[in-house]
Amino acid sequence: MEEKNQSGIIPENYTGKIIDTTSFVDFESTEDAKAFFEVVKQRLLDVNSWYSLSGTATAEFQVVDNEGTEVNRPVQEGDFFKIDVPGPGPVAGDGYDWVRVEEIKSVADAGMESVGIRVRPTTNPQNNDDHIAHFYSEESTSNFTVTREGNRITAGIYDRNTKPNHDSGLADKARDLVVGLGAVTGFSKFQWQKLADGLLKKLV
Repeated sequence: MEEKNQSGIIPENYTGKIIDTTSFVDFESTEDAKAFFEVVKQRLLDVNSWYSLSGTATAEFQVVDNEGTEVNRPVQEGDFFKIDVPGPGPVAGDGYDWVRVEEIKSVADAGMESVGIRVRPTTNPQNNDDHIAHFYSEESTSNFTVTREGNRITAGIYDRNTKPNHDSGLADKARDLVVGLGAVTGFSKFQWQKLADGLLKKLV
């Protein structure tokens, strides 16, 4: 399926790997699709709920504000994701991987509406370690979009410029290389497919 970048949130890929993950659902009427898109959009912005949507064996996400405080609200630009990936976490991240929200953008046009979030690996805002606290490099981004086109809603997660983090502290170098390579080759695809499918679960 083609990349859904109506919001312009997804950057060009100039190094590393591309990982694309999508899921979609169709409705019988535009009115039904519009109503469900509002649900999907709120799910996307409620990052703290992503684990409950994705299910077991996936990462847990916690939104942290720009002062390093955990918050329970829709994500905003400048926030951080504190990510508990299955397995050992980085020392620099106090056991967690960290990304920062660079941009959140919404667009709408005739027959189309889309919301996108772009995040990038970052340092841990809750300590003074200046190493990137993530298994991916600082060049990497993950881009989360939900888009309605007519009667179809698509959830897409697009990793760009994806490479293992080689700029971590000595204690984290082996972990980031192993986990980063594993994520590039498999875990990210599994994680993001579970999330994309979860975002589109129909109401019962």
